[in-house]
Amino acid sequence: MDITIVIPARYASTRFPGKPLADLLGKPMIQWVYERCRDSRLARRVLVATDDGRIADAVRAFGGEVMMTRSDHPTGTDRLAEVAESLAGDLIINVQGDEPLIDPQSIDLAAEPLLEDESVAMGTLCTPLASADEFMNPNVVKVVCDGRGRALYFSRAPIPWPRDMAERMDEVLRVTPARRHIGLYVYRRDFLRRFPSLPRTPLEQLESLEQLRALEHGYAIMVRQVADHSLGVDTPEDLEQVRSLLAGKAEL
Repeated sequence: MDITIVIPARYASTRFPGKPLADLLGKPMIQWVYERCRDSRLARRVLVATDDGRIADAVRAFGGEVMMTRSDHPTGTDRLAEVAESLAGDLIINVQGDEPLIDPQSIDLAAEPLLEDESVAMGTLCTPLASADEFMNPNVVKVVCDGRGRALYFSRAPIPWPRDMAERMDEVLRVTPARRHIGLYVYRRDFLRRFPSLPRTPLEQLESLEQLRALEHGYAIMVRQVADHSLGVDTPEDLEQVRSLLAGKAEL
């Protein structure tokens, strides 16, 4: 199949304006993300989707492909859908522009179910929960799946709730089927083009999770598990941590 990775990148950010252009060991962060994506075994094409000329200039400067999009998109998925209109490929993978440590093998792992089963509209990733704090944290999205690995539900709440084990959270973490969701998505192009026109759904609006719209409209999302999630950059403090990690790898 013809697979394209699209990296949405916005300059505006409440916590970290200009984040995609932040310096990491002499390169803008968006370049690190782009180069990681280029190491994907399955993707034939990688491009950055942005509405900001500064980001577009930076991508062109390191030889990357960029596509300008409208500035009025309410979500990153809407921006991705605009890009999909001008692509002819089969699958589109959404990798966030603040993931300079993303593992190319994880990208491929998320795409594989859509190569194997035409009934799957979306693919994504998960990883084991690391602590009781993660299980209880509403900013950590949890996912539970059926026996085939298809998502049953995504939630900010601790699911499933261990009625008879609530006082033994360490034990719960060993037996719970819940996993931490990783926000990397693979879409069939035709589904992605249709997705923004689907009516928003009650669960999506309650949880503020777009992927629930797909489930509520009956589309299958296959979830593959990886050992760990890469550190994303939401704040300047995150950037410093990533810079230290990359510097350590460079020394090795």
